[in-house]
Amino acid sequence: MANRQQSPSHNQLAAGRRKARHYAMQALYQWHMAGQALSVIEAEFQADYDMSNVDKEFFHDLVHSIPAQLTDLHGLFEKHLDRKLSDLDPIELCLLRMGSFELLRRIDVPYKVAINETINLGKRFGATDGYRYLNGILDKVAMECRAVEVAAERGKSPKPASDAE
Repeated sequence: MANRQQSPSHNQLAAGRRKARHYAMQALYQWHMAGQALSVIEAEFQADYDMSNVDKEFFHDLVHSIPAQLTDLHGLFEKHLDRKLSDLDPIELCLLRMGSFELLRRIDVPYKVAINETINLGKRFGATDGYRYLNGILDKVAMECRAVEVAAERGKSPKPASDAE
C-alpha cells in the first residue's frame, strides 16, 4: 500500500470547525469582557489548548474578522432583538456575532450548519433557554443574508427585495 497524503474527510473538517467555533466563542468572550488584544488571546489559546484537531485557519478567521466587522454584524441582528444590544447576555452577544458572521461572510458554510453550530454552543455555554432566542434571531438573519439558499431549502422562490418587509 502506498503512503498517500489524503485530504481530510468531511467529518474531520466538520469536527475541526466545531472545535474552532468552541474556542473562538471563548476567545471572543474573553476579548469582549477583558478587552485584551486579539493576537494575545489567540496566542494564549494556541499555547494553552490542544489545537491539533482544530481548524486553525477557521479559528483565526472568526477571532480576527468578527471584531473587525462589529458594525455590520450588529446591523444584521440588532433590528430583530426585543431588547437593547447592551442588555444582551455577553455569551448570547458573542454567539449572535459568530452566527451572523458565518451567515454573512462564510458562504462555504451552509446556513443550517451555521445556525445549528451556534445553537449548540448556546446550549452548552448560554442561559437555560437562550439557545431558543438565538435560533429565532439567526433564522431572521439567514432570511436576509441567505434568502436564495433558505428558499431553495424550503422549496420556494425567494421574495424580490422590493416585496420584503
